[in-house]
Amino acid sequence: MVSISLCMIVKDEENTIERCLNSVKELCDEIIIVDTGSTDKTKELAGRYTKKLFDFKWVHHFAKARNFAFSKATKDYILWLDADDVILKDDLQKLLLLKQTLDQSVDAVMMPYNLAFDLSGNVTFSSKRHRLVKRSRNFQWIGAVHEYLAVGGKIIRQDAAVTHRSTKTEKSDRNLKIYQQNLKDGKTFSPRDLYYYANECFDHSLYDEAIAYYEKFLKSGLGWSEDCISACDKLAEIFLRKNEQDKAIKASLRSFEYDLPRAEHCCKLGYIYLTQQNIDKAIFWYDLATKLDIQRAENTGGFVQKDYYTWIPHIQLCVCYDRNGNLEEAFEHNEKARAYAPTNPSVLYNKEYFEKRFSKN
Repeated sequence: MVSISLCMIVKDEENTIERCLNSVKELCDEIIIVDTGSTDKTKELAGRYTKKLFDFKWVHHFAKARNFAFSKATKDYILWLDADDVILKDDLQKLLLLKQTLDQSVDAVMMPYNLAFDLSGNVTFSSKRHRLVKRSRNFQWIGAVHEYLAVGGKIIRQDAAVTHRSTKTEKSDRNLKIYQQNLKDGKTFSPRDLYYYANECFDHSLYDEAIAYYEKFLKSGLGWSEDCISACDKLAEIFLRKNEQDKAIKASLRSFEYDLPRAEHCCKLGYIYLTQQNIDKAIFWYDLATKLDIQRAENTGGFVQKDYYTWIPHIQLCVCYDRNGNLEEAFEHNEKARAYAPTNPSVLYNKEYFEKRFSKN
């Protein structure tokens, strides 16, 4: 059986730290907590689970803090989490089994990271992360903001997931300010920095700045394909918010330069054409979304919005066919949407609507 060190960096996480540690304590042989300047009870609460508490002076650089945490690990493998993450019971059992059976020739384990859920608890937004890594390989974190763990060697996939459950309601401008200060200091942005700075601008409604930096990122030709696809999607969303639909269409189509179409972009194109009352084109794109393989999208390692592969294109096809007067086809697609999302209010409203329409006939 391999041994596991849990490494975390934290700050002011008194509302979540115990929830996280309770969920994973059975799995880990060592818990290392690096505090970057808490002023609440985070350290006191963490101290109930481990004596390995370390302070790290915050230098506006996440990778340096995470690498410091990793340097304190002593076990065979390192697991990393954030304080607002948890490992659910079923996933914990899978990881306990993995701990017993893991071949030590494995250098890293990639796991799902579930980020958002519907009212029934089904995952709607997820990605993949290198979550468990061999300590002796000394893998390093890179990047002041939106840091990533540079891994290599033998990598396996595991379906045990980490679940993100944030309790924070306000969007922090911390990362935006770090990037803005780096720009002010004249630091050169890598393609990854260009992309993530554009994301921060997007999230804070600095749309012109976001457009400029997404374009710089895409024109560099050096970005990860999944980030390029995401940049096209964000550009399309910005143009929609600016009511520039032709540019939104071009941005969505531009994503196809990097891979086969994704359901998210097909649905966006369907939405644009539906708002333009071009029903035939809307049906084409929504129908294509229903035929795309979500498993293939998930295997890329990028973010996947699962609803666009399941109920959303069907309920939109319901709308399209209803506007065309094809009630039977509209009802059929609403039923397909209901199979994926049986409690969705829109689906249930449509069901009642069709029952009334059919009863009159």
